[in-house]
Amino acid sequence: MATPFMLAPLSTDHSVAVIGAGLAGLACGQVLASHGINVMLFDKARGPGGRMSSKRRPSATLDLAAQAFSVRDADFQRAVDEWIAIGCIAPWPSRTYQASSSGWQALNDSLQRYTGAPRMSALTRHLADSLTALPNAALTTSTPIAALKQMPNGWLLVDADNTVYGPFDQVVISAPPPQAQALVAPWDAKLAAACEERKQRACWAGWAIFDEPLPPMPSVDPEWQMARADHPALRLISRNQTKPGRESQPESLSLLAQLDWSETQLEQSTEVIAEQLLTALKSVLPRSVLLPPLTEIGAHRWRYAQPAAPHNDTYLYGSSGLALCGDSFRDGRVEDAWLSGHRLGQALIGRSV
Repeated sequence: MATPFMLAPLSTDHSVAVIGAGLAGLACGQVLASHGINVMLFDKARGPGGRMSSKRRPSATLDLAAQAFSVRDADFQRAVDEWIAIGCIAPWPSRTYQASSSGWQALNDSLQRYTGAPRMSALTRHLADSLTALPNAALTTSTPIAALKQMPNGWLLVDADNTVYGPFDQVVISAPPPQAQALVAPWDAKLAAACEERKQRACWAGWAIFDEPLPPMPSVDPEWQMARADHPALRLISRNQTKPGRESQPESLSLLAQLDWSETQLEQSTEVIAEQLLTALKSVLPRSVLLPPLTEIGAHRWRYAQPAAPHNDTYLYGSSGLALCGDSFRDGRVEDAWLSGHRLGQALIGRSV
C-alpha cells in the first residue's frame, strides 16, 4: 500500500476504534485485538454483520444481501478452511440455473462457493464472539457514530445521542464511503476525496415465504438452490431452505433485484417493491408452474450495496490516525471485505502484506 508517509506500528499501549462491525471491521479488529491492541467496535445496527446479516421471520430465516461467496486469495482460503472446520460456513450452492421466460438451463462456472451455516450471519457472529472473548476487545451495537473530534490525546467519537467515547489513538472506518466521508471530511481531505471517488450502487432485496414447496419444473432438478435471472427487475433467486442448517423451514425465497432497476425504484415503498419482484419471479417461471399460497412477502433497501467500479487500494490511511477499509476498496465481494479489513489490521501493527 503506497502512502506519502511511514505508518508507525501500533503497540499494546494503543487503542483503536472501529466504526462498522461488518466483515471488514470485524476482520480488522480481530488482527488488532489478537496482537494485544485495545479495540472497541461500534455498529449502528442491533447486531454485527452488515450486508452479511440475516433476516429472521417467524417461520424462516432469509439472507437478503450476500447469498454465497467464493475464494481467490490464499490468505482468505486459510480463513475459510478454519471457518469450515468450526462449522460456521459450509459449501453451497451446487445446483444453480440460468432462468428466463424462455427456459431454464443448468449453470456451472466451476467455482466452489460457501454460505453461512445455519445462516449467513453465523460467520460474522462467530467473528464477533471470538473477538469479544478477548479481554482487550469490545463491541457496542445500536450506536450510530455521528462525528469525530480530534483532541491532543487522541480521537473522540460522538454518537447520535451526543454520548462521547474515547480517546482512541486510531480510528478505522469500515462504513460505506458516503457514510465514511461525512466522518472524515472535517479532518482529512485526501480520505474524503477517496470516499467521493468510490461511488456506490443501490439494490433492493425482496423475500417470499410460501405454505408449500415450489412445484417441479421440466428439466430442472427439484432440489435446485439458486438461479440467476434474465429479467429487467430480478437478478437472483435464492432458496433459503436449501442452505445448510435450514432444511426444516418452508419454501423461502430471497429475490435480489437488478442494480439499474433498483436505482430507478429507490424511493418506492417496500410493499410495492415486494409485489414487483414477486411478479418478476412469476414471469421467469414456466407458464405451467403456479406459485403455492403465500405466507409473507417483504423487501429491504440497500442504499449502498456495492461499489460502482473496482478499486485496487485494499485500504487507505492518513497521517492523522484515520483509516478506511471495506469491500468498496476492492470489488465488492465478501472476500474483498475480509481482505480489506485483515490487511489494514496487518498494516496498522507493522506487518507487510
